[in-house]
Amino acid sequence: MSFQQGLSGLNGAAKSLDVIGNNIANSGTVGFKQSQAQFADIYASSLYGVSGNQAGIGVAVSQVTQSFTQGNLETSANPLDIAINGGGFFRTNAGGTIQYSRNGQFQVDKNGFIVNAQNAQLTGYPVDANGKVLAGAPVALQIDPGDMSPQATTKVDTQINLNSNSEMPTTVPFSMNQPTSYNKQIPVAVYDTLGNAHTMSMFYVKTGTNTWDVYTASDDLEVTSGKAAAALQTDPAALAARTAYQAAVTAVPQVPANVASAAIAYANAAGAAVTTAAGASGASTAQLAAIAATYGSAVANGVNSTRTPDQIDAAIAAATVVPAVKTASLIFNSVGSLDKAAMLALNPPQTLPIDVTLPIIPATGANGTLAIKVDFSNSTQLGIATSEKKTIADGYAAGQLSRFVVGADGIIQGQYSNGRTRDLGQVIVTSFTNPNGLQPLGNNAWGETSTSGSPIIGEPGTGTAGSLRSSAVEVSNVDLTAELVNMITAQRAYQANAQTIKTQDSILQTLVNLR
Repeated sequence: MSFQQGLSGLNGAAKSLDVIGNNIANSGTVGFKQSQAQFADIYASSLYGVSGNQAGIGVAVSQVTQSFTQGNLETSANPLDIAINGGGFFRTNAGGTIQYSRNGQFQVDKNGFIVNAQNAQLTGYPVDANGKVLAGAPVALQIDPGDMSPQATTKVDTQINLNSNSEMPTTVPFSMNQPTSYNKQIPVAVYDTLGNAHTMSMFYVKTGTNTWDVYTASDDLEVTSGKAAAALQTDPAALAARTAYQAAVTAVPQVPANVASAAIAYANAAGAAVTTAAGASGASTAQLAAIAATYGSAVANGVNSTRTPDQIDAAIAAATVVPAVKTASLIFNSVGSLDKAAMLALNPPQTLPIDVTLPIIPATGANGTLAIKVDFSNSTQLGIATSEKKTIADGYAAGQLSRFVVGADGIIQGQYSNGRTRDLGQVIVTSFTNPNGLQPLGNNAWGETSTSGSPIIGEPGTGTAGSLRSSAVEVSNVDLTAELVNMITAQRAYQANAQTIKTQDSILQTLVNLR
């Protein structure tokens, strides 16, 4: 007579209640996977016995398995809450130990690493300086808070329809300050090498049937006039005078008279340089006189002496106007498209795109000129109103990281204050051939074992790896209703096994009383 069966049954029922209780306790744990106790019967082996006559000696817990079925996804306000929709695990690094988890509640630590509540770092693929994902050995993902470097504008693709019924302007020659000297003005935002914004304006002037001239201005200064005004930025005498002014300003002690005389000397040198350049550009006597009025004896005493070189530059540039030179000539055919053959026959030949060089004045510290290729290839001349259809310019200003989001493919995309985006990394998803072979480590993490198989690392949404959903979490897959029913069943099993022990005790007592 044995108590073994009932005792093993009590242990098994208790183990089942432990598993059920753990499931219920973690019903609110993000990424938790419910477990189930699995049992096996026990038979004593006999060399010569007949197995069909054995009653068995009880039950044993064969294993506790986890169900890795998908849990429900719930939205969240944190963009770094990430849920896996499908198979796989997040791969994390906890102090050098690689762990795997379904809990995607992450945040950024002080060093920019993406970590969970246990400070385990989320791993994935890094990016190079240009934002290209470098698929290889996974590394801890770190958000780079650095600014996005600017890119100077190098090309502008513009598409415009010019009204074939437009009349030629009544005022000639072209002057950007005379609206009656042109038919249409189209502004375009462009950027220099430091990311400073400038406005390039293109003026369209009808010159005859199917023929148009294009003039260009930069920051309200026609390019030919701008190039003349920019002479003060490269003239040796003006540069030396600016250096002398800086020395007078920073002298200790500062002598106001020296500062005033240095300012006047700079104005004279800069004005002379611009006057020479304007004369070479064909400036009229009146135009040269306007420039001369900004420096030398023509300026009232005390005006330039109280100005800085930058203020003097602005005054001279504003007064610099020379005859405009067209940037391009556009010729259209009878069906309204560009006649490139006729344009090529011009003297000099006109090809697309057009090379435009914009002077940067006043100086910003960037390159003094901005070389841009302007393409009009898709422009038309039809009998409808003149209107801009599309203008695309490359180049952009510097940008600060404003926010970042995680896509379904795991790409962490940074969004910058300049309206641009850049990839910052890619979250990976790791799968296992036998996820039930993983070792539970606590804190919503599992570890690799020999029975789980080697980790299969891949991009989200490929192979057996699920896709990712940002601003969402995967809740526990515990079914509370089923667990409560299972708990009642386990309780009844415990009571029944206790009853077998009680019955065995009564039988044993009867045998003892036979004496």
